[in-house]
Amino acid sequence: MTSTLPAATKGQAFINGAFTDALSGETIDCVSPATGQVLTTTSACGPADIDRAVGAARAAFEDGRWSRRAPAERKAVLLRFADLLEANLQQIALLDSIDAGKPISDCENLDLPDVIATIRWYAEAVDKVFGRISPTGSDALGLISREPVGVVGAVLPWNFPAATLSWKIGPALAAGNSIVVKPAELAPLSTIRIAELAAEAGLPDGVFNVVPGLGHVAGKAIGLHNDIDVVTFTGSTQVGRAFLRYAADSNLKQVVLECGGKSPQIVMANNAHRLELIAEDLADAAFWNAGQNCTAGSRILVDNSVKAEFVDLLTALAAERKVGDPSDRYTEMGPLIEPSALDRVMRYVEQAQKDGATVRSGGTRLFEETGGNFVGATVIDDVAPSMAVAREEIFGPVVSVLGFDSEEEAVALANDTDYGLAATVWSKDIDQALRMARGVRAGTVAVNGYSEGDITTPFGGYRTSGFGGRDKGLEAFDQYTELKTIWVTLR
Repeated sequence: MTSTLPAATKGQAFINGAFTDALSGETIDCVSPATGQVLTTTSACGPADIDRAVGAARAAFEDGRWSRRAPAERKAVLLRFADLLEANLQQIALLDSIDAGKPISDCENLDLPDVIATIRWYAEAVDKVFGRISPTGSDALGLISREPVGVVGAVLPWNFPAATLSWKIGPALAAGNSIVVKPAELAPLSTIRIAELAAEAGLPDGVFNVVPGLGHVAGKAIGLHNDIDVVTFTGSTQVGRAFLRYAADSNLKQVVLECGGKSPQIVMANNAHRLELIAEDLADAAFWNAGQNCTAGSRILVDNSVKAEFVDLLTALAAERKVGDPSDRYTEMGPLIEPSALDRVMRYVEQAQKDGATVRSGGTRLFEETGGNFVGATVIDDVAPSMAVAREEIFGPVVSVLGFDSEEEAVALANDTDYGLAATVWSKDIDQALRMARGVRAGTVAVNGYSEGDITTPFGGYRTSGFGGRDKGLEAFDQYTELKTIWVTLR
């Protein structure tokens, strides 16, 4: 297993345009999920370091070095930033692959191209978001505009470190804000490198700050800080609830949450002629990034008339899925992020069997001798809606298959969850597909193919999957701007 980081990989905080140790001198080990070996250390930032970063961000915002620059100038800097990301694509991809255990082919061909496209898209949007004039009589003029909110705190997950970062910083920087980013302690290295490239592109000091640290220390300090105007968080529903409490206990800052999911994938009976295609698509949906994805298709609902054939196809695909070294370009599925994640997956599989479900493929640890956290792609059949594997987010390569007998039952099963992030409907009947898509309560419903949409479409969820705003699309500007009305009386 390859676990050699690029030369000169940095793990320090990046505050006010300079690398710096945590004031306490404390560090956190970065451990390879593929080998269990320590890769390097990063600064363990605490409240005092958050104060430093927020102070730098606030000073940069108030003096206008970025917030009051002409949109065309911000656009030029962000386009240079995207060019530098492209020039360093392989290095950043390698950081995410080693740090988070992601297959290198996914990082190079999916994640990093998405990062670059996202920054370019928001750069181009800078001078294309307009205010408006309200309809009034001849005695008044109502001007409605958007202005940057101020200091944005962004707390990131470890499963798509660079990609999720780009969804946050793209619109936040384009709108003219300063940002303080806490990367996940399990995969912080690409975020630190990306901040360095942003400075090289010409982003002024203090505008983009990175404070690595533990979630319950550095993340909490961001949530409680009285001089942060909005926090955007992607991660678990449990931690999302904590950020709401932090906001209530501090300055009532806006909180934008993108949390967990238990995304249903519905296969109707009229797909009998293309079950092989559907099984391939839903295998990718379930096992991409080892199932460590908030929209993972971890709950497949199949019409009982085609269910047996579909499960056979899915089981065969799961058994063939190549699990192994993330640095191997043929690897389709790398390790889980940490030992506790592996233990969690094993507990769910064991409990499902106790509850009467049948493990058709996977469900066992692989390559234990490497020290990595590997488990095979797991298909579980004979699942009842009340079972934990059908209701709770596992965040691993485990998919549950449930049967139904009617369209109405399928929609009811899809909505029988606390989550509402994403879903897929497979139907040859477009009327039926759209009817069901409208009926499923989720932020993104794909039809005839698993998808989260693209950069032009907003991304976020219903219910415990989050609220407060959307990543991606022009809608992302809403959470990073304040709406202002200027009312002019004409005399």
